[in-house]
Amino acid sequence: MAPRNQTGQRSAALRRVLIPLALAQFICSFAGSNMNVMINDISEDLNTSVQGVQVAITIFLLVMAALMIPGGKLTDKYGRKRCFTAGLIVYGIGALVSAAAPGLGVLILGNSILEGIGTALLIPPVYILTTLLFTELTSRARAFGAISAMGGIGAAAGPLIGGLITSAISWRAAFVFQALIIATIVWLARDITDPLPADRTRPFDTGGAVLSAVGLVLVVTGILAADDNAWVMLALLVAGALVLVWFFYSVRAKERAGTEPLLSTALFRSRTSNLGLVTQNAQWLLLTGVSFVVAAYLQVVRGYDAIETGVIFTAETAGLLAASLAAERFAKRRAQRTLILAGFLVVIGGITVLVALVSGTPNVWAFAPGLLLIGLGLGVMLTPSVNVVQSAFTENLQGEISGLSRSVSNLGSSLGAAIAGTILVAGITTTPERSYALAMIVLAAVGVIGLGAAAFLPRLASPSDDEAPSPPPTPQLPPPVR
Repeated sequence: MAPRNQTGQRSAALRRVLIPLALAQFICSFAGSNMNVMINDISEDLNTSVQGVQVAITIFLLVMAALMIPGGKLTDKYGRKRCFTAGLIVYGIGALVSAAAPGLGVLILGNSILEGIGTALLIPPVYILTTLLFTELTSRARAFGAISAMGGIGAAAGPLIGGLITSAISWRAAFVFQALIIATIVWLARDITDPLPADRTRPFDTGGAVLSAVGLVLVVTGILAADDNAWVMLALLVAGALVLVWFFYSVRAKERAGTEPLLSTALFRSRTSNLGLVTQNAQWLLLTGVSFVVAAYLQVVRGYDAIETGVIFTAETAGLLAASLAAERFAKRRAQRTLILAGFLVVIGGITVLVALVSGTPNVWAFAPGLLLIGLGLGVMLTPSVNVVQSAFTENLQGEISGLSRSVSNLGSSLGAAIAGTILVAGITTTPERSYALAMIVLAAVGVIGLGAAAFLPRLASPSDDEAPSPPPTPQLPPPVR
C-alpha cells in the first residue's frame, strides 16, 4: 500500500508542476496572436499604421526565435527553475510597459523586446523540466500533449480573448491581463524543483549566440522588406544566410578544438528529429500566418471590430481544443507519423476551404468551416511533433534541443507573420481579395512542405525509432533527482 501511496503522491505533485508550465506556454502563445485583433485600435490610439503593428508583432516573434537557442543553453549554466522565474519577471515587466505605451516605439520595447526576451528565457525550461520530470514515455507524451494543447489554444483563442478585452475595456487591458497571468504562474511555480543542479562552470558560447541571433534577424528582416525594395530584401536574405553559415562553421570549429559550442552538431544527426523540426516550423508558420491574414483582412477590408473578429476565431479554437482533448486517444491508436500526416492534410484542406468559400461572398461565417478544419489539423499534430523531437535526445542535450526546438517553432511563427502578412499588406488597399487569396495559397504551399517532411518520418515515428545521437565531449551531468 505504501508504494501505491507514494506513486499517487508523486503523480499529484507532477500534475501540480504541469499547471504552471502549461500556463506559461499558453500566455506566450496568446501574446503572439492576441494583437492581431487590436490592429485598428492600436493604429488609431498610437497614430501608426497596419504595417507598424505588423512590425511590432513580427519583432516579438523574431526576438523569441533569435534568443531561444541561447535561452535554452543558459538553463544548463544557471538552472532551469531560475531561468524560468527570470523569464516570467522580464515578461511581466514588458507587459506592463506595453499597457502604458504612449507610442509605437515604447510598445515595441515592451511587447516586442522585453516580452520576447522573457519568453526566450522561460519557454526552454518548460520543455526541459517536462522531459526530465516525466520519465515514462506515456506520461511524458500526456504532459507534452497538455503543454502543446495550451500553446495551440493560446494562439487560437488569443484573438477571441484579446477581442473581448479590447472591446469591453481597451487594448491596453489585454497587456494587464497578461501581467496578471504571469503573476499567477510565478505563484503556482514556487514549489517547482530543478531535477538537475546548475553548473556555473559550464561555458557559454557568446560569439555563437550573437551569430545565430544576427543571422535569424537578417533573414526575417529581409522578408519584411519584400514590399519595399526587392534588392534590399535580397541583400538582407543573402547576408543572413552567410551569417548562419558562419555560425555553423564556428560550431564545428569549436567542437574540433574540444570546446563547447552554443549548439552541438549531434542535434542534427537524428533523421527523425530533423524532420520533426521541419514539421514544427511549418505548423507554427501556418497557425500564425492564418491568424494574421484572416484577422487583418476582417478588420481592414471588412471593417470588423476586435470582438467581431475574435468571435470568428472561436471556430479555430474549438477545433484545436477538440483535437487536443482527443490527443491521448489518438496517440494510443495511431503512430505519430500518421497523426502528423493527417494534421497537415486537414490544415491544407482548411486553407482551401478558406479561399473557396470566402472569395466573393460577404458572409463572414464563410470563414468558420476553414478555421475549424485548421484548428482540428493543428491540434492533431502539434503534440506528436514535439514528442518526436524532444524525446530523441539524452538528458545532457535537453537544454540545447529544447532551445533549438522552440527557436525553430518561433521562427515559424515570425515567418508566418512576415511572409503571409507582407503579401497581404502589400495589396490590402488596392486588390484585397487577390492579396488575401495569394497569402493563403503561399500558406497552403508551406503545408505541402510540412506534409512532405512528415511523409519521410519513420513509419512508427517514436523516440525508439531513431537512436539518440551520442553527446559531444561536454561535462557529464548527474542523473535527475527522483
